[in-house]
Amino acid sequence: MSQPFTIAVPSKGRLQENAETFFARAGFDLIKPRGARDYRGGIAGLPAVGVAYHSASEIVDLLAQGSVHFGLTGEDLVREQIADAEEQIIFIDGLGFGHANVVVAVPQAWIDVRSMADLDDVATAFRIKHERKMRVATKYINLTRNFFSVHGIADYRIVESAGATEAAPAAGIAELIVDITTTGATLAANGLKMIEDGVILRSQANLVAARAAQWGSAERDIARGVLDRIAARKSANAFHEVRTRFARCDDALLAEAKQRFEVEAPFGGPTSSGMLTLHCPPRHVHALASLLREKGADHVAVVELEYVFSRTNALYAALEAGLSSVSRP
Repeated sequence: MSQPFTIAVPSKGRLQENAETFFARAGFDLIKPRGARDYRGGIAGLPAVGVAYHSASEIVDLLAQGSVHFGLTGEDLVREQIADAEEQIIFIDGLGFGHANVVVAVPQAWIDVRSMADLDDVATAFRIKHERKMRVATKYINLTRNFFSVHGIADYRIVESAGATEAAPAAGIAELIVDITTTGATLAANGLKMIEDGVILRSQANLVAARAAQWGSAERDIARGVLDRIAARKSANAFHEVRTRFARCDDALLAEAKQRFEVEAPFGGPTSSGMLTLHCPPRHVHALASLLREKGADHVAVVELEYVFSRTNALYAALEAGLSSVSRP
């Protein structure tokens, strides 16, 4: 069967592992019928869906071209490689992995530089003293230019980094850097520090849709089905199901539980027999169970949820909203 719908997935490393785990948790098993080295695959049970394996950077290019419908890649790459990202792609959902920040970092010896305003002063003084602009080493050229422009910094020039950006100041290649970091440990090991208001982007892996892809009725039906299961899994991750039954289980108790523990009652309030089913954020489960027992429950059952399907699908709604807002000539 032809595959009118294509999802691009990272081809290697931790991102690929996390992407495969993400799909598996939503009930989609990614398969490579022709072997592990093949860069084309599919999803078991969904013959109309093809999976294309590419680098995270290549995925952004494919999304911009409309060559794939969905892609999993980092928000930092999307916003760096596509100048008008919101016009060409649709951010469907952050996936909770691949977290990293794009930051401005300067030598730790610059003790008086704590903010972008301080950096502006240093840049001006540097140009006057050395008769040249200070150098910023980075792979994030567009993000850097936009961020520095917002802060009114003009006395700098970019040195495009091809290797380990954090080593550039020590090597005499640049005075400061813009790079991606998770903990800041690598920066510190290279004698650098992050500027307090110098976080350009807090990035993570995203499920992204291409506006320029073919979006006929068949493609939208496939997207709806895929996103329905992803949304159901996401909802399930947010809650545990808590069940109990006792005579004093009433609407007042339900109201207290909602107010204190952010619970939801997806099937309504207590029944005439005192049966109550709640969905509770995992961090509040023990406190909720304690409250129910204090009120008279002998037993409180807690189960992890696999899927929670709702009438509305926020992820598909985001896709439809994005597609309907495509500007036309």
